[in-house]
Amino acid sequence: MTSREGLQAVAEILKGSRRIAIAAHLNPDGDCIGSALAMRLILRRMGKEADVFDRDKVPDNMMFLAGADTVRPLSAAEGPYDVLLCVDCADLQRIVSFSVPEQKEQFDRLLGMCGKVVQIDHHGTNPCYGDAWAVDGDAAAACVLVYDIMGLLGVSVDREIAECLYTGISTDTGNFLQDNTNEGALRVVAAIQGTGFSQAELGRKLFAERRPAQVALISRALQTLRYASDGGVTCMTLTLADFEETGALPEDADTIVNFGRDILGVHMAMLARETAEGIKMSLRAIAPYRVNDVAKNFGGGGHAQASGCTLHGVPLQEAADTVFLALQKALEEQV
Repeated sequence: MTSREGLQAVAEILKGSRRIAIAAHLNPDGDCIGSALAMRLILRRMGKEADVFDRDKVPDNMMFLAGADTVRPLSAAEGPYDVLLCVDCADLQRIVSFSVPEQKEQFDRLLGMCGKVVQIDHHGTNPCYGDAWAVDGDAAAACVLVYDIMGLLGVSVDREIAECLYTGISTDTGNFLQDNTNEGALRVVAAIQGTGFSQAELGRKLFAERRPAQVALISRALQTLRYASDGGVTCMTLTLADFEETGALPEDADTIVNFGRDILGVHMAMLARETAEGIKMSLRAIAPYRVNDVAKNFGGGGHAQASGCTLHGVPLQEAADTVFLALQKALEEQV
């Protein structure tokens, strides 16, 4: 179905539903949290019951969003639900770690409570799963599609919804500095002006304010910075000890890769960080260079200039060296 047909199909199913479970993906970013909470508000404005579930907690710098304190773990779901609505999730396996039996069981339990599955997403790799889908790979953020569905549902934007939408669009466009900052994204940002939210205040909370522990973590990462390909590719690493010793949280690492990307002369950058589940890779590029194929080769995915993957059963340094070499090769092929 086309993008417009998909929007209408999802809207019709939501209109006919009473209870909706909204699933956000693991390690949620701004677009994931923004779209999930915006849909919760929209559906509740319609008099429906809507609950948001996520394996991981909402990042601290987004706890100001309306409903952020209501996000619950999958194990807390109490069905039945008419619909499972997946947001900003290109693959159902992004909702939990399917390799962890307990998490897989929790997801299967939630799925079994829901009559239908629908989704709202903007990843080009999305296979269009479920009973209906609003998927547009050209959309800068899932929140752009949420705004369009809101119109089809007959709900007007207010300050709380606007803050959620702005959070998703601004974070997925890198505060409007990335090449995916397109007409659709700016159309929504313009449309939500006048609702009473402060764009300057949100921008400061999302992009400028840093906890001391995060600053300490950034310092640790920068100490590992190395270059390759005549300065065209950078790599940084973080160990579990770095998080423990600085008191930093996992979300404190989310934008550190940008420090390596934003150096003059750099085309591609990566951050490899050690987690309990494996070595998580954050990959970034400056257009026209692309990193999504590299991520895909290691079982991950994402956008052309912002992708990620996780390597399992490999030590941090070995994993970092492997992906770093793959980025160098990709740069050579794209020059």
